[in-house]
Amino acid sequence: MKNRRFQNQIAAGRLTLPAAILISVACWILAAILLPDLEVQQNGYPLWKSISELDIPTWVSQFSSFILYSIIGYFLIELNNSFAIIRMRASVQTAIYFLLISACPSIHILYMGDLAAVAFLISLFFLFKSYQQVQASGSLFNAFVFLGIGSILFPQLMFFVPIFWIGAYNFQSLHPKSFFASLIGWSLPYWFLLGHAFYHGQIELFYQPFQELVTFTPIHFKLLPRQMATLGYLLVLFIASSGHCLAAGYEDKIRTRSYLHFLIFLNFCIFIFIGLQPELGVHLLPLLLIGVSILAGHLFVLTNSRTSNIFFICALVGLFLLFGFNIWTLL
Repeated sequence: MKNRRFQNQIAAGRLTLPAAILISVACWILAAILLPDLEVQQNGYPLWKSISELDIPTWVSQFSSFILYSIIGYFLIELNNSFAIIRMRASVQTAIYFLLISACPSIHILYMGDLAAVAFLISLFFLFKSYQQVQASGSLFNAFVFLGIGSILFPQLMFFVPIFWIGAYNFQSLHPKSFFASLIGWSLPYWFLLGHAFYHGQIELFYQPFQELVTFTPIHFKLLPRQMATLGYLLVLFIASSGHCLAAGYEDKIRTRSYLHFLIFLNFCIFIFIGLQPELGVHLLPLLLIGVSILAGHLFVLTNSRTSNIFFICALVGLFLLFGFNIWTLL
């Protein structure tokens, strides 16, 4: 252990995840004390408005959000164990996810993006499962069912349907039969929504996700200071992690490279999406952190150089500085 760098001791340590959870809980408690009346960003989507009108106490919203993020953290471990993205049974991606979420107090309250992120991650699991399957219809059907469920909660998730098709094509699982299976899977939640809306005489419920989908705010590229700091930090982490995946990809199996390259492309699209529609940042950030956490975990576990060790320390220090800056801007 004395010969291992600080980066490797932390990334491969058994106590890393428990320590990250404790730090995360401490950050959430501190944020709740300092920001007791954290303002919820309003959204015109009727489903979100109806939930907002319930006047849920802030602490209940924060606790519910933490539970959802914990579920995502668990699924990140299962995702890596199932597909060996980091070439070992590692939990560092979950530790990174908890720390990144903790550094962003603006998303410590319940948003539709939190619920959509759970469906998004399960959909990603089934998409990865379809890799080079001869009969991939079942896996793609399941992937797009959860993508459809998530898009009812957060309609803009529908924009990721073509991206998932590109991923399925790269995984050699997109065939005419599996393509139509994915269409049926995506539309299935909307058939249930249509039946519910028709039975209760509220057909507008069926139209609302599509109306929200075509509603765009003017593109102005103006971000709040905390948004710029958060996205800037994540962008640096994403570029460094992606660069390592592309440069050292020969060390991974072809299957793993395909997964990593898709995550790079997916995160790149989410960055563009947030840049064009920053008002949706609170909903898209949990989705972005899923991919960034996996890529960063891959970088920190599988590198062992002086440069990577310095970058790891800087990233860790920068994360705590980011948390302090975000708290300060929200006060």
